[in-house]
Amino acid sequence: MATQAQQPPHLHLAELTAAQFIDIWKHFDADGNGYIEGKELENFFKELETARRGAGVDPSNAAFKEKMKEFMANFDKNADGRIEMSELAQILPTEENFLLCFREFVGSSSEFMAAWRRYDTDRSGYIESNELKGFLSDLLKKANRNYDDKKLNEYTQTILRMFDLNGDGKLGLSEMARLLPVQENFLLKFQGIRLTVKEFDSLFTFYDKDGNGYIDEQELDALLKDLCDKKKMDVDSTGLGGYKKSIMALSDGGKLYRTELEIVLCRDSAL
Repeated sequence: MATQAQQPPHLHLAELTAAQFIDIWKHFDADGNGYIEGKELENFFKELETARRGAGVDPSNAAFKEKMKEFMANFDKNADGRIEMSELAQILPTEENFLLCFREFVGSSSEFMAAWRRYDTDRSGYIESNELKGFLSDLLKKANRNYDDKKLNEYTQTILRMFDLNGDGKLGLSEMARLLPVQENFLLKFQGIRLTVKEFDSLFTFYDKDGNGYIDEQELDALLKDLCDKKKMDVDSTGLGGYKKSIMALSDGGKLYRTELEIVLCRDSAL
């Protein structure tokens, strides 16, 4: 049975369910870093060509390499030499492709943060399974997709299976943000920071000069610049402005409270 489990999933391109899409993604993203790249990419394209042609292919063949180059030019939208989940969703069409549906609904990081705030009602930094169901229901309505309760439950379970790695029925902010295009996903930049609670408290206290428990947009601007300098993050002023806008989407009337900033910089990235 162990050998069987290692076999790649069959790529029946026209008839994929959401669950099969996740199986394919998880199989080829072997190291779980959110991309299919390097040898993973070659293996994926080999399976893709085999499925399309109904016969085996030789990766060392010049024609194979040329086709792979053409394939990357079509689907690797940000030209970083690897495939992300949202790019793969275009390659493997499925009538129930809620991943593309998600992208139509929240195509930018600021829209994503605004949506997250709406559904993370208790501001815990997580969306619970019941909150996720409401999120997906609204998403499907907005995209004019027909669905019944059974289908909604299936989508909810698929997303949980995709991102709820410890099985506690909750989804973290940085995990859900993987559905965003990489260039929009400012959380990926901050994921590598992993501030401890002590470090975060010290940083927040320094910028919350008047000790009122929140910082405003100008203070956030200074805090982010300082953080990027300390962590040697390569971010230009345009990128920094985008990050700031997205984080401010979590704010309450322009006030960014400690718990909200902690979701981005500390708690969730330390999972």
